[in-house]
Amino acid sequence: MTDALQDPSSLLLQKHFGLTEFRRGQKEILRSVLNGRDALAVLPTGGGKSLCYQYPAMVRGELVVVISPLIALMRDQVASMQRLSIPAGCLHSQQTIAEKREVFRAIERGGPYLLYVSPERTQKDGFQTWIQKVKIALFAIDEAHCVSQWGHDFREEYSQLDRLKSLCPDVPVLALTASATPTVLRDIARQLKLKSPARHVHGFYRPNLYYQVETCENEDEKLQIVVQALRQFQSGRVIIYCGTRKSTESIASTLRQEFANVESYHAGMSAEARSQVQEDFAQGATRVLVATNAFGMGIDQADVRLVVHFHMPANIDSLYQEMGRAGRDSQPSTCLLLYSRKDRGLQSFFIQSSKANRSVLDARWRALDTLVAYSEGGECRHAEILTYYQDSQRIDKCGHCDVCEPTSLRRVFKPLHPTELKKSPQVRIASRTLRKRSSDKSASLSGVKDLNSADRLVFESLRQWRKEKAKELDVPAFVILTDRSLCHLAEKRPSNKSELAEIYGFGEAKVERFGTELLRIL
Repeated sequence: MTDALQDPSSLLLQKHFGLTEFRRGQKEILRSVLNGRDALAVLPTGGGKSLCYQYPAMVRGELVVVISPLIALMRDQVASMQRLSIPAGCLHSQQTIAEKREVFRAIERGGPYLLYVSPERTQKDGFQTWIQKVKIALFAIDEAHCVSQWGHDFREEYSQLDRLKSLCPDVPVLALTASATPTVLRDIARQLKLKSPARHVHGFYRPNLYYQVETCENEDEKLQIVVQALRQFQSGRVIIYCGTRKSTESIASTLRQEFANVESYHAGMSAEARSQVQEDFAQGATRVLVATNAFGMGIDQADVRLVVHFHMPANIDSLYQEMGRAGRDSQPSTCLLLYSRKDRGLQSFFIQSSKANRSVLDARWRALDTLVAYSEGGECRHAEILTYYQDSQRIDKCGHCDVCEPTSLRRVFKPLHPTELKKSPQVRIASRTLRKRSSDKSASLSGVKDLNSADRLVFESLRQWRKEKAKELDVPAFVILTDRSLCHLAEKRPSNKSELAEIYGFGEAKVERFGTELLRIL
């Protein structure tokens, strides 16, 4: 069966899907499942995850069952398949009995078929009896990070999907997600009872996206930057993510004073209101959407030119997945995180309010600390993301993030003074660019601009050590130490481990692990 993968311009791929070649990682994933092997696949938003379970249905000429979390997402996928003349259907609570019977009749006729169901349906006795009687080529679990309590969007209804392996042990399972760390992948495999699954992590590098983190003192400064951003990005859609329902409404109200077609979206709205806002955004009637993370799964608008995180999310997985909604048409787009150290307090409140068990809460605290470290980091942002996810591709320097190219016109520049808000975008950008080019690039990093020349030399030595250590351990540099920690080291020059423990970002573990080397450098 894998002969269909040998030729990148496979006739089957072109005939059924209108594509001339596979995307990065797809062939490796398909080869695993077509050979009957369980697989874990991480492909970023827009990376072509759906083809990895649609293609096997056509190759095998059999039924593929897809577990999907949203009715709207199921309907969109079915409609997409039907446009390609590929047999597909879904089962969900909003269908009539007649509609459900028609789906089963179509499957009984035999041949390739894609059946989309919710995780809840897989737990029904009748459905479990049925899947043991029919020929199934593959179970595909979309948004598989929901299986793991270490993931960023754990869902209770996903936790019993291991039943599929018990009922149909010979049917391969493909678990797909857009973002999962190695720890989360191991937990997914354990929860689903996968048998020696192949692991495929590809495509986290998005060269059309410009990554930027801007440190802000307060909400007013953030709002000024958002206004600047909307003036700078006057075409394409914009998503602004906020941490609370109240802030989405407040920020949207403020932006409407200057900009047209601005709406807010959060889980506190009625289902009808949310549906209308989502439809308006999809159709282009709404250009700027201010939303909580309730606006997320299943969103697929090609021309999102700017994604702003007004508040820091809970972890890097959430940040990456939400940034990934930008530039799905492969055109240049910008992803901006407005980072305030006070934002950690909001996420801390959410964690403290949770009723999860201690181990889960500890994992959430660690994930939050990791995102803070990323925000305060000073190495190439794309390279750090690739290392964090252990992507098969690695780079040293991307050339399109605020660390590698701080003078890029794709960057959203801070207004230098309130009067600058009144200038044209071109004047503001030129002013900021000239100032940036006249200074050391590293001066824009957290705390570095305040160092004297002697401390700056120490900082650069420490930074070089961090880069080499990160490469040796194959971890992102921010996991070792942030720029803020390096600055504090350069200023304080601790001479022993007790003094080292007083430096920002140091706990007992880091003192023991890195203390001797750092003290030698200092």
